[in-house]
Amino acid sequence: MTVNLTRIYTRLGDDGETHLGDMSRVGKTHPRIETYGTVDELNSLIGVVLATCPELPASYRPWLERIQNDLFDVGADISVPETDTKERLRVVPEQTAWLEARCDEVNDTLEPLKSFVLPGGTAAAANLHVCRTVCRRAERYAVSCEGISEEVLRYLNRLSDLLFILARGANGGNDELWAPGASRPS
Repeated sequence: MTVNLTRIYTRLGDDGETHLGDMSRVGKTHPRIETYGTVDELNSLIGVVLATCPELPASYRPWLERIQNDLFDVGADISVPETDTKERLRVVPEQTAWLEARCDEVNDTLEPLKSFVLPGGTAAAANLHVCRTVCRRAERYAVSCEGISEEVLRYLNRLSDLLFILARGANGGNDELWAPGASRPS
């Protein structure tokens, strides 16, 4: 499957509407547009991690590059309601299973958590936490869409888990943990 982009501007969105993948027109604030726009934002933020975080564990780099490609599959899936009868690019269970395997692989190297993790630490970890929160937003938007693929929902849910685990791994297990009520006067 190839995509040919010969001209970037089309003027078709100048009136505040855009095409979905099935060529139906919707407003640019339609939940489906918000969803795949947020997936695109997440993809860009993963690009920031790859471009600006030299301390990122080397094994994470090809994983994040694969995820960036998969996020285009996610966006393509979201852009076409499941009610469309044509054969379309859809997220498949194997993509989600791959995320689960990476979650298990990294999580097995980390100490069990005893509290919630404060987002931060290394630049890579802090940026991966930002990616995680944007992924959760994309997931919430996806849930609000009618006719969204169940596999997209599973993929985004698992991806946010993986981003959390990768952030912990990027901190080398030196996470700053939430201390409930620590700053309250006694």
